[in-house]
Order: sequence, then structure tokens, then C-alpha cells
Amino acid sequence: MQIISATLSDLEDLTQLFDGYRKFYKQSSDIEAAREFLKERLNHHQSRCLICKDENGIAMGFTQLYPTFSSVSMQHNWILNDLFVHPDHRSKGVGKALLLAAQRFAREDGAKGLVLETATDNPAQHLYEALGWKKDTEVFHYTWKVEN
Repeated sequence: MQIISATLSDLEDLTQLFDGYRKFYKQSSDIEAAREFLKERLNHHQSRCLICKDENGIAMGFTQLYPTFSSVSMQHNWILNDLFVHPDHRSKGVGKALLLAAQRFAREDGAKGLVLETATDNPAQHLYEALGWKKDTEVFHYTWKVEN
């Protein structure tokens, strides 16, 4: 298995995985919108996508990282926003490989680190903690949504 940084040449593989990720989170499949969303992110350097492929070049999973900044530390971080492994490739170490690749990328990029949020019942929490991620117990996170 190999992890690569996605480019526009990987857009079709990435789109299929991204659509699967969205369906996992109860969103309707929309291949065209997914392709356009990812194309915009890649074209404008607004995110970094890492894809895990098997020895035959089959895309097995991906993660998408978005940049953010800390005014207090005056450093940049990456938000690990999306992580998805195709159901046919689960329990093969793909998720772990993607997380390790994201950590390596952040280190090489000079970032302060990575942050993510996950559901309280997500079983992947054990993997995160095994790879050195720390659960934040010192601050609350709030959200606000624009209501139409």
C-alpha cells in the first residue's frame, strides 16, 4: 500500500471515495457536485488530500486536511476533516496508514499539529489515541449555523 498526495490526475478516484464518505454520513450521492467541490479545493490549494492505494493502484481510502491558524501560538495547524476507508478495504490498516501519513505531512510542513473532531461513539477513537492523539478536556467547542 502507498499513500500519495492527490493531484487533479487523482480526481476520479478521490471523487468516488469522497462520495462514499458523504453517503456514510447520510448525505445523498452527488458525484458531479463532489467532483466540483474537490476540484475547487485542489485548484485553489485550499486542502491537501492524501489517498491510499493498493499495489494495483486501486484507491482504498483518503483523508482531507484543511489549513487553519493559531493566533496565540502564531503557527499553522491542519484540520483532519475527512477520513474514509472504502468498505472493501477496512481492517487492512488503511486508516492507520492515512493517519500516520497525515502526521508525517504535518511534521514535514512545519505545522503545530493536527486537530480533528469525531462523534463520541466513533470506535476509531482507540486508533487515534494509540497514535498519540489527545482528547481535549480543557476547552469546549461551539458551533453556530446560519439559518435561512
